Amino acid sequence: MNILSAEKLSKAYSENLLLKEVSIGIDETDKIGLIGVNGTGKSTILKILSGSEKADSGNIITKNGLTVEYLSQNLDFDEDITVIQQVFKGNSPIIKLLREYELVLSNFNNNPSDDNLQKKLLMLSSNIDNMKAWSIESEAKTILTKLGVHNFSAKVGILSGGQKKRIALASVLINPSQLLILDEPTNQLDNETIDWLEKHLNNRKGALLLVTHDRYFLQRVCNKIVEIENGKLYSYNANYEKYLEIKAQQDDDNTASVRKQKSLYRKELDWIMRGAKARSTKQKARISRFDKLEDSMQTETSDNFTINVGTTRLGKKIIEMENLGKDFEKLTVINEFDYVLDRADRIGIIGPNGSGKSTLLNLISGSLTPDRGTINTGETVKIGFFTQENEYINDKILVIEYIREQAEFIKTKDGTISALKMLEMFLFPPDVHWKRVAKLSGGEKRRLFLLKILMAAPNILLLDEPTNDLDIKTLTILENYLSEFQGAVIAVSHDRYFLDKVADKLFIFKNNAIINQFQGNYSDYYLLNPVEKPAPKEKILQKHENKKQKTPKFTYNEKKDYEQIDNKISKLEFEIEELNQRIASDASDFLLLQKHTDQLNILETTLNQTMDRWVYLTELAELIEKNKDNKN
Repeated sequence: MNILSAEKLSKAYSENLLLKEVSIGIDETDKIGLIGVNGTGKSTILKILSGSEKADSGNIITKNGLTVEYLSQNLDFDEDITVIQQVFKGNSPIIKLLREYELVLSNFNNNPSDDNLQKKLLMLSSNIDNMKAWSIESEAKTILTKLGVHNFSAKVGILSGGQKKRIALASVLINPSQLLILDEPTNQLDNETIDWLEKHLNNRKGALLLVTHDRYFLQRVCNKIVEIENGKLYSYNANYEKYLEIKAQQDDDNTASVRKQKSLYRKELDWIMRGAKARSTKQKARISRFDKLEDSMQTETSDNFTINVGTTRLGKKIIEMENLGKDFEKLTVINEFDYVLDRADRIGIIGPNGSGKSTLLNLISGSLTPDRGTINTGETVKIGFFTQENEYINDKILVIEYIREQAEFIKTKDGTISALKMLEMFLFPPDVHWKRVAKLSGGEKRRLFLLKILMAAPNILLLDEPTNDLDIKTLTILENYLSEFQGAVIAVSHDRYFLDKVADKLFIFKNNAIINQFQGNYSDYYLLNPVEKPAPKEKILQKHENKKQKTPKFTYNEKKDYEQIDNKISKLEFEIEELNQRIASDASDFLLLQKHTDQLNILETTLNQTMDRWVYLTELAELIEKNKDNKN
């Protein structure tokens, strides 16, 4: 059943026409992945279909009473409310009811003989049961925990951008909707969280429309692909793998067409060179046809290019790390790490957020100083470091000026390639070269920053989350570039497809300051080390039955943990809040800010693990209590 139809939508920003009379229909069973180059209008389509922005022209027809939840890249939060209030969008009747119950309960505990308070408490309790408020709030907290957010009572204003993104994602997942629209939901999520999100969306009923660069995510979640190109939409009733097969066939057909065109062009050129007589109408038409052929041959381009990359010469000594260690106050992030980098290394770094992955890259690049051990770097080493944050870019300069600040040409095995040509290869058409940087989207600026780093001809590449904010076509170009790169590559990434394409060795972080090494790509590692998931609520009783226990009950350690875990969580939440205040006060000191941020990530990861334990113990306690009630 069709729940939304959009017809002939157009949208322009100043002189930039993004959408040209595009149409799209969404069925109640559709799970649509929207793909395309950054800056072509993907987020704009989501905004228009969600109702947060209007098209310049066209119509949108929806099913009566259609409910839509939308995760935007531009988050709008009330900084003064708590995390759990934000998830329920502040004014939820459920939140108001639960908070009123907590207030009355507190007053009743102080004055248990007050009959009016007791009556009100019973009434509120009945309303809570009718609305299933306790279970809804518990589900919200479980989703927040799965997404790595644990301090439910923290004020939104003190949280990082990544935490706010996770809260916004939790909000759209917990609130029921017939159409769920997600803009880059996997950004800033680790591999385990992405696995959980995949399963959650696959089990969810209702339509889904999303933009993501994660190709494995597209393959596992979406049953339909819509591509935006040159202001038009092209729909494919296929998953991502089938879409690639269709596109490959289209490319083959286009190649055959181009060969025919080139053959015709050569014949027409030969005719022109012999001296065409332009007197007859037929000859004039033939000359006109030649002119059109010539224009089409000059504008012919291909997305599938290969650069025979030339790099700065790299000597025998590259980078040697011995007994490397790094602490942030009392927290050890990296300890006793030894590694000698080889020029042919292709290393992927994986692990939970806050485990120290970016810290290792900062140590290798020289941005941070180790507390123990040594890093010896060869004299010929030239590092290109693609950080998570762009360098400062003067928005007033032209795109071509920004690249030429680094180099006018890049050397290759076959000669040189100009900055203009490299811009085109990295999906910046000629008309963009002479635009101000301010006119670019966030994703286009990331692509430009990446290109500038490559234009410096480094022989060692450090890539910190390169797949965040880069579109699929740009990632494909980067992967092709790296396949020809004559130097070592070390990449931190949560993009499993990218890791499979680029890395043949992994460094695995597990929050214990020890870096494990694995020979193979991510898929090899995943097959041998499946992600461990906490036991679902409905499986806990079965777990105890398998142990031949007649009734569910705590082990000694579980009972001890259950009694102490609330205090552990409160302490961690206090430390996180205190550290957030330090981050706000030390925002101008980059090195101190980096130190605080790494420490915050570690605390949040510890809290994440503690909250997983809390979920398990709380659910087990409920089953134990339920079993007692059944006996009574």
